[in-house]
Amino acid sequence: MDIQTRAVQVHHEPPATGGRPLSVPIVQSSAFAFESAAELARAMGGPDGTYVYSRRGNPTVRALERTLAALEGGAAAIAFASGMGAISGVLLALLRPGDHVIAGQCLYGGTYSVLTDLARRFGVEVDHVSGDDPADFARLVRPTTRLLHLETIANPTGGVPDLGGLMAEARRHGVTSVVDNSLASPVLCRPIEHGADVVVHSTTKYLAGHSDVLGGVAVFADEALRDRVWPRTVELGACADPFAAWLTLRGLPTLPLRMRQHCAGAELLAHRLAGHAQVAAVHWPFLPDHPSYDRARTFLDGGGGMVSFELTGGREAGEAFIERVRIARLALSLGGVETLVTHPASTSHRELDEAALAAAGIGAGTVRMSVGIEHPEDLWADIAEALKGQ
Repeated sequence: MDIQTRAVQVHHEPPATGGRPLSVPIVQSSAFAFESAAELARAMGGPDGTYVYSRRGNPTVRALERTLAALEGGAAAIAFASGMGAISGVLLALLRPGDHVIAGQCLYGGTYSVLTDLARRFGVEVDHVSGDDPADFARLVRPTTRLLHLETIANPTGGVPDLGGLMAEARRHGVTSVVDNSLASPVLCRPIEHGADVVVHSTTKYLAGHSDVLGGVAVFADEALRDRVWPRTVELGACADPFAAWLTLRGLPTLPLRMRQHCAGAELLAHRLAGHAQVAAVHWPFLPDHPSYDRARTFLDGGGGMVSFELTGGREAGEAFIERVRIARLALSLGGVETLVTHPASTSHRELDEAALAAAGIGAGTVRMSVGIEHPEDLWADIAEALKGQ
């Protein structure tokens, strides 16, 4: 089935008797009762076992896990309380002191911060690659390399790595590959199809889509890897809340429709910004002059809803612009139905020092715009008016 159909096919368990509810029930319970001590003891099994305690499993959360695994083409999933919970849970479960990680050059600031902390406190070594050429990975790989971490669409520069080539190199060297697919969503890319072992999302973003939930998920190509990670995540305690899981499930059926509108609006704005005198550069992967254009066309089914651009006036101009817009709102998140703007160097990527920002391609005047589903012409009028003061 097409992903537009699969997004509506929620994987939840029918009731024992009677009709099946169209909406997944919210099982807002922290624990589940048993008739005997032996039955309770037997239930303390793995991630697919009987429900005992909602940190270990919950019917509403499991419906979300199964649905997202199906959308990504994975075998199993673990839902988390946030996107950073998913990223931290996977990294902490798969890495030990002295291990080596190869990561993308431009990473979300929270991911960069976790890797930096692991390096400082536990001796995990980290090297960064642009993602443009699998030979860069082959050059850096060593016997202690355990993990390759990439973003499908880099936040906020729009860089798209050579997913197929890098996944093949990782597999050839026995390295687990993790891809953050938050900015693409499974509508635009399914990294497991290109060889990824784990796909992580901040479900807060496009998957839930309405700026009213905090959540994350890790989808695994192989159940055995999920089973290896699951005990560590139970101990970490960053489990998804049933109501947050339900809110995400509520948003999923409209995901393909929303992504179509996000991409259409981003396309119009990216092209118009590229021709504006006050704009020095535009970062959107489906622009023909973007460095990742060819790879984006190969691996993505759309350019995504994130447009970043550099203003000629630098940081002062960027900060002034995000305060002038009126339809677009000044807020930190992305992927919701409303258009949001922010200044990455001082917010989402503030963990990066000047050298890391420069290496990632994030300038002092970079503005990040998460394009919502408003009419693109209204958004452009808002942007054009804000740019008049530059």
